[in-house]
Amino acid sequence: MGMIFYNGRILTLAAPFYAQAVLVEDGRIVSVGSEAQIRALAKPADEWYDLNGKTLAPAFLDAHSHFSGYANSLMQIPLERAESFEDICAAIQDFVSTQAPGEGAWIVAKGYDHNRLREHRHPSLELLDKACPDHPLVVQHQSGHMGCVNSRALELLGIRPDTPAPEGGVIGLEGGKLTGYMEENAFIQALMKVPAPTAQDFLNAVQRAQERYASYGITTVQEGMLPSSALPYYDLILSREALWLDVVGYADVREREQVYAHFKQQDGAYHGHFRLGGCKMFLDGSPQGKTAWLRTPYVGGGCGYPVLTDEQVYGFVKDAVEHRCQLLTHCNGDAAAAQLLRAYSLVCAEHPFARDLRPVMIHAQLVGLDQLPLLRECGMMPSFFVAHVYHWGDTHLKNLGPERAAKISPARSALQEGLPVTFHQDSPVIEPDMLETVWCAAVRRTREGVFLGKEERITVEEALRAVTAEAAYQYGEEHLKGTIEAGKVADLIVLDKDPLAMEPDEVRNIHVCATFKDGRVVFEAE
Repeated sequence: MGMIFYNGRILTLAAPFYAQAVLVEDGRIVSVGSEAQIRALAKPADEWYDLNGKTLAPAFLDAHSHFSGYANSLMQIPLERAESFEDICAAIQDFVSTQAPGEGAWIVAKGYDHNRLREHRHPSLELLDKACPDHPLVVQHQSGHMGCVNSRALELLGIRPDTPAPEGGVIGLEGGKLTGYMEENAFIQALMKVPAPTAQDFLNAVQRAQERYASYGITTVQEGMLPSSALPYYDLILSREALWLDVVGYADVREREQVYAHFKQQDGAYHGHFRLGGCKMFLDGSPQGKTAWLRTPYVGGGCGYPVLTDEQVYGFVKDAVEHRCQLLTHCNGDAAAAQLLRAYSLVCAEHPFARDLRPVMIHAQLVGLDQLPLLRECGMMPSFFVAHVYHWGDTHLKNLGPERAAKISPARSALQEGLPVTFHQDSPVIEPDMLETVWCAAVRRTREGVFLGKEERITVEEALRAVTAEAAYQYGEEHLKGTIEAGKVADLIVLDKDPLAMEPDEVRNIHVCATFKDGRVVFEAE
């Protein structure tokens, strides 16, 4: 039995740009055209989906997030709305009193941002000990690059004042005493030691995470950093056939061989809605935390710092390329971008096919305009976290000054350079709200109402292509996804309004009414 979509605006993002009706059979788009053409192909058993004037569009593809991290975040205490230490303390105490975690159970909270707290600093050890004296506690910054723990956690993690910080990380000390604060590799390693949830709790969270992605119109999701320690979780997910959205995983570049050996069946092909897409490498931190690595210091001093040496970066790039792996690299600062481009250029000189692997500079927030031609020479595409303009634009103005802050996520300049551009939300850093991201790219306004870098605005159509057709290209799936064309999978969304028929500032108010994966409805708004 097929399904026919009709009586609405059908935005194909292909030629023809609009259509009147679409026929779907067996999860694939069979025909796109006028209503008369589709009616001529209809069978008696076909289901007719009346759009009632709404807009049918290609489903969104998530160009970068952390799927299992987002699932885990749904089991944690949300602190995104915290405005003070008092708010953080209250949220943690409320969770402990209402959820009654077992003796010794770890408590994890996530999403605070010291830039938006009344105190304008990270939570203190004293505060966290007061908020949670009887359990080890981890509080994660919204960026995911830093956080704080209480005394119980420090003890269980074996961290003392004389504990050396790992390379590319910081353990906070004041007057020779631990502050509970950690950043980058030190905090990431601490998080990895937090005991895992039960199998059933994790599977329930995986289900809820997919429901959330689908509610935002996303049908292809990314596992943006897959270390070997996560392999048992994916074994569990696949053994329970728990995925119904497509998930593309990127192996930690340091463990490429182990991850690929484990998932031979998913090497480049979906099995159980999961496949491996390549490797992921980290080069620096976040600009809002002043750990992104810059060529010119932040206001107030400091340039951030690298995670890897030049020799390590070259070695990892060479290994990925020689194994024909697409490489995704976290670069926020322009110094990190320079490090990546140096290494990739050297490897391109040795292996010209490296340009054809579609390497991606993830975030690329402060990539210099002078560096964009080098991306093109390397065949590298930027995937911008453009929603930073709204969520942290005001912080960037303070940390970087108005001239550099205005160049955050330079999408217009990248398009003018001829680069394919995609957008993402780095969930669980923020919600995977694609329409908010489209709005951010087209409007570029901060929380406090400042227009940041108007010259880097792009059109709504260009922004939509960045999260559909161009995202499909990033994944090497442009023959399957990203537009509404015959032969492609029926990954579709129904929007209450046409984004191209309204002012850009109104786009963030559009609602996803329904999401279809392989022609099957996976979300419907109430």
